[in-house]
Amino acid sequence: MIDRIKSFFAKNVLEPEETVASEQIAAAALLVEVMVIDGNLDIEELASISQTLCDILGLSAEMVEELLRLSREEVADATSLYQFTREINEHFELDKKMDLLIAMWRVAYADGHLDKHEEGIIRRVADLLHIRHNEYIRCKLAARGQ
Repeated sequence: MIDRIKSFFAKNVLEPEETVASEQIAAAALLVEVMVIDGNLDIEELASISQTLCDILGLSAEMVEELLRLSREEVADATSLYQFTREINEHFELDKKMDLLIAMWRVAYADGHLDKHEEGIIRRVADLLHIRHNEYIRCKLAARGQ
């Protein structure tokens, strides 16, 4: 799953001695999951993901566009959220997990409508990342600007 995205980075972004962090790819894939789960590929959601990926990975807009294309393909092939959350759990501390959850909420809210499927997938990811309910709620409120 992640191998095609790593290959993209190796060819287009990284110096020969650098490698792509699998947890960054997993984070991108989880953001894409939120975007595609409701069946609407909204421009505001895409912009939210693009900005987050630029911030997290320091990529140009065209590189983010290509990463999103690859991530959408990988998400379509994914059978479980576990393959993504396992990478996050292995490499992220609680504060980074919560930042990711906030970013996921921002994607969900970006189009002005919180779909039940978006909320459901964020809840499942929070559970898989071992985020307590009060932390989950704090992330949701932070994304809404409260």
